[in-house]
Amino acid sequence: MDLPVIDLDLFLTGPRDSEDVIRECKKAADALIVYGALILHDSRVSEDDNSTFLDLIEDYFAQPEEELKKDERPELGYQIGVTLENTEKPKCAVDEPCLKIIEALEPSERPLDITAHAPDPKCRFFWKMGEIPPYNTEFPGLNASNVVPEAPFLRQKWPSIMAKWGVSMKSAVADLADMVAIGLGISAETFSKAGRYGPHLLAPTASDLVKYGRKDTILAGFHTDLNFLTIHGRSRYPGLHVWARNTGKRIPVKIPPGNNLLVQAGKQLEHITGGLIKAGFHEVVVNDQTLAVIEKRKETFPDRPLIRISSTFFWHLSSDYDLIPIPVLIDKARDLRKDHVGTGESDTVQAVYLPMKVGQQVRNELKHIALLA
Repeated sequence: MDLPVIDLDLFLTGPRDSEDVIRECKKAADALIVYGALILHDSRVSEDDNSTFLDLIEDYFAQPEEELKKDERPELGYQIGVTLENTEKPKCAVDEPCLKIIEALEPSERPLDITAHAPDPKCRFFWKMGEIPPYNTEFPGLNASNVVPEAPFLRQKWPSIMAKWGVSMKSAVADLADMVAIGLGISAETFSKAGRYGPHLLAPTASDLVKYGRKDTILAGFHTDLNFLTIHGRSRYPGLHVWARNTGKRIPVKIPPGNNLLVQAGKQLEHITGGLIKAGFHEVVVNDQTLAVIEKRKETFPDRPLIRISSTFFWHLSSDYDLIPIPVLIDKARDLRKDHVGTGESDTVQAVYLPMKVGQQVRNELKHIALLA
């Protein structure tokens, strides 16, 4: 099963009120409603920039742990700098509604068992890519300044490489947010205005495949993302699975070569649409395809670190934005949920989308995954 491919070039070059553009915007919104994910084609994105970025992050995480720990900021919920392995816990390991969704899946479509899963063995680095709010935010810890690695061989080139790739990802996902708004029948700038001062994060994830390269190892347990939209460049190693909302089928993600990116819906988008768009469930595991690429990389690049990097960007709404479901979308969400009874998703288990600041929603989620005390 292939994810729908959305043509961002058409949106950027065609009149926004043209039939072709409106049709593509509706296709984008429907893709997120049905699958929780889509493939985005954007000719501005460079595969070379992604490759340079992946090299940089591989070199960073190949450092000894004592060097990496210098870049930790646990007092800020790990929302800048590095998060080391066995720190973040998948929320679904202890979340009752999430466990019910897993139980409702066909056994052959279920994720690898996370009920006895320790914290994820992945590491992560968060690099802020948002504008500084021109007001006193209620959530300064979510809007702190970046951490530049201390290692001399990284320090000089780090900001420019991170910024170059981060701008590409940020531009693509922000433009897609406008497309989705149009496709949902609301003002085009609804989401981009709400996210103007969001604490957006370039957020590469790293998994040591020397330590954790055995088949059926869970690198990132079954979960959803807490932000608005997540966008990924191509990883060098397979292993990402997403679940289609309409069928409950597990889909191995394959991002086509070229100017293509993967986008997934997050919890903030779910909240503001009243559940019309649900945050997409996904996991990262070591499978047969991962093992094949590991062996190929060993032969082709014997001197490179054997580390799986996800080229990931988290796009957020502004921390001080009032997160309230949009009324016109609530009825659409209610009708859609009635079609999903028996899949672990119905009114009886549907989360209540209470009004709150985005920053409070983020704090709540960080506590669930053990990143904030």
